[in-house]
Parts: sequence; structure tokens; C-alpha cells
Amino acid sequence: MIAAAAPRVQAVEAGAYAIPTETPESDGTLEWDSTDVVVVHAHAAGHTGLGYTYCHPAAAQVVESTLAGVVEGADALSPPAAWARMQVQSRQLGHAGIAAMAVSAVDIALWDLKARLLDVCLADALPRFRDGVPMYGSGGFTSYSLEQIVQQLRGWAERGFAGVKMKVGRDKPADAERVRAARDAIGGHVELMVDGNGAYTPTEALAWAERFAADVGVTYFEEPVSSQDRDGLAHVRAHAPAGLAVAAGEYAWSLPDCQALLDAEAVDILQADVSRCAGITSLLRIDGLCQARSMPFSAHCVPAVIAHAGCAMQTLVHAEYFFDHQRIERMLFDGTLEPEAGRLTPDRSRPGLGLELRRDAARFGRGRGA
Repeated sequence: MIAAAAPRVQAVEAGAYAIPTETPESDGTLEWDSTDVVVVHAHAAGHTGLGYTYCHPAAAQVVESTLAGVVEGADALSPPAAWARMQVQSRQLGHAGIAAMAVSAVDIALWDLKARLLDVCLADALPRFRDGVPMYGSGGFTSYSLEQIVQQLRGWAERGFAGVKMKVGRDKPADAERVRAARDAIGGHVELMVDGNGAYTPTEALAWAERFAADVGVTYFEEPVSSQDRDGLAHVRAHAPAGLAVAAGEYAWSLPDCQALLDAEAVDILQADVSRCAGITSLLRIDGLCQARSMPFSAHCVPAVIAHAGCAMQTLVHAEYFFDHQRIERMLFDGTLEPEAGRLTPDRSRPGLGLELRRDAARFGRGRGA
């Protein structure tokens, strides 16, 4: 019996979109009023896979000018082989930043394409470990009023999320009142998490860690100092109050970046973002790193993708249901999932991610390929 030839990737294309925020937003170190999204489509045998990353439109140019040429013609049923080609091709761009996010978007599109070719949902095309992914609500921007924080976080608690996260560190003296309002809004049974986005020095971070934990029972402190400062993160982790976990990794661009955080003993919980860390292929390997260290993993953002990819991760404890991203995904795509009791569960009747770019998405067009 002669085996049928594997379907080959016929074309890869990218478009860029800019989505305005509902209101101006900020965290401890950054302010923004819109978010750029680069969407990739990969075609083979009459099927189309979709991937995306939250990145500057330059990533679309990297996809079309640098990555498409080595992916086109690749075995559409072997995303890791195409991923390896992209790693070689992007060497002179550097394996971080825009290049890593461009690779991520293509890799996600290729996994989506494979699942569609097999006519199964993406979670089933991966080595499924769980049926759904526990999520925590995330927002609570530093630009929000107390009323907005209370309304948003209480809403997530009432919808069954076991945890919620808010931004801190921009106006440090005001944070005591902000986190107290958050705790009062969600009650004592919901985990309260804070994200410093690197706004503190190690000394400041420790002082606030003690206060957050003692005053309102904060149990999770994300990026108390910059992820670039592994020694600082390790110092905060070593001296933080018992019961408060230090988390970081959303700006890990690769497997070696995650390994470096683990080697530095910089985190209690490792993070990574599937749209930044070189895609699903890399994310599954990060899960292996965590398994080897008995290290829990928390997925950063991109809920529509992590709802599937997270099902393949043994070490995942939860994923971020980020306000901006869930809003953007609904605006750009048909087929997004709704959380139930704080979980996202893939629809096994829909092939791949189950997403389709909305026909009216062009109104958000920006940059090359839009």
C-alpha cells in the first residue's frame, strides 16, 4: 500500500489590525489607547489555518518577507518541522521581540491548519491532558477609578472565576486603597493577584509584598521587578512572605529564556505567552521544562488560543482571561469561546481553534497586509 502524500503548505499571508481600547489604559510602567494585532493565514489542501499575535504591524512584514518562503512547501501535518525552519531563517533578525512574535503567529496558524486538515479541534490535535483551562479575570488597570475596578473585578467573581488580577505600581501610595477596594468587592473566597509590570525596585517590591499579603491576602505578585532583572526577581522570591508566589515570564521569547528564569530561581510560577514565546511548538516544550522542575505554569493572555494549547499542558494551573484580549478576539473573530464557571473549554465540534476572521475586520486595518 502506498501512503498518500502529505499535504503541503501552499501559501502564508499576514494582515495587521489596530483595535482602540474602550478607554485609555495603563499599568505600572506603560500607557496605551490601542492594541495592534497581526493575523496570519496558512493554506493547504483547501483548508486555512489562523494564527495571531499582539504585536506591531512590522511582524506582518517579517511573516511575508522572511518566514513565508521557508514555510510554504512544508508538510502541513508537521508544524514543528516548519517551526525549526523558521528558527533558522530568523537567525539574523534575532530570536526575540518582533521576530519571535512573527514566528508565534505562523506556528499557531500551522497548528490550527493541521487540526482542520484532521477535522478535529486543536486541543485534540495536541497531546490533550485536560478537557478545559481554568482562567482568572485580569484587568484592573491603574487608569481605572475605584468604581471601575470594583465593577470589573466583582463581575468576574460573580461569573465564577476563582481568581482576579489587577495592575499596581503607577501611583504606589494609592495602591493600598485600590487593593482594599478590590478585596472588598470580590470577597474572601476569590484569589486576589497583583501585577507590577516591573514598576518596583527589589526593596520596594518586598515592602509592598508584605503589605499586600498582610492587608488583603494577595497570593500572587507578577513581575514585581523587571523580568530582565533575574537577580532582583530571585531576591524578591527568596524574601517574600510565605504564601505569596512570585510570577514572571510573559516576555520570555524562547525556551532558553524560560530556562534562564528557572536557573536563577527567580519565580514560584513560570509564565509564558503563546503569542510571544515562538508559538505552540515552543509552549509544549516549556511545559516539559516545568515538569522537570515540578514548577507550576500560568499562561499569559491570548485566551482563544490558550483554551486549546493549555489543554496539552500538564503543569498549567491557570491562564489569564485578559480584558483587552478577550474583547479584541470577539471584535476580530467569529467563534470565540465563553467562560463557564471560570473555565474555557474547547468546542470539540469545531475544527482547529474554531475561529474565523470577521468579514468586517478590515475596518481595523493598519500597516502591511491589512
